[in-house]
Amino acid sequence: MLPIEFVDGDATAPQADGNKIIAHVSNDIGAWGAGIVRAISRRWPEPEREFRRWYREHASTGYRLGAVQLVQVEPDLWVANMVGQHGIRTREGMRTESGTVPADSGPPIRYDAVQECLHVLAEHAKELHASVHMPRIGCGLAGGTWDRVEPLITQALCARRIRTVVYDQA
Repeated sequence: MLPIEFVDGDATAPQADGNKIIAHVSNDIGAWGAGIVRAISRRWPEPEREFRRWYREHASTGYRLGAVQLVQVEPDLWVANMVGQHGIRTREGMRTESGTVPADSGPPIRYDAVQECLHVLAEHAKELHASVHMPRIGCGLAGGTWDRVEPLITQALCARRIRTVVYDQA
């Protein structure tokens, strides 16, 4: 097993040679524009464009909780859009496909979906011989806790000897 590497820096500027995948958690309502995706969109237009197309055509594209979309942005770099949260938090509560529900319905993160995403991500990383780079996924806007997310990463990626780097903004 490889340990998770923790570094100060920007997850959208991976510190590694060879093929790399930047992973982030997105929502199941097609919203894009907050958190790490802002930095991703500033660097590359493709991940947002493909995410929005994936959502728009979800009946035929497999867009759902637990799904992963890999978007190549450079010859040796991909962005993994991972659907691991149900809805988004708003001032009024939680916005979901079916409307707004009270804020006390819990955080948007769905740990089982994140786990499924990470296992799919591991398959992609193995196929591409890529390292994986991410912020503390699911612990920002998705409302998750690192003590629940870290073991999922360790099980899905580190146990499969996939180099995994977690970035904390300096």
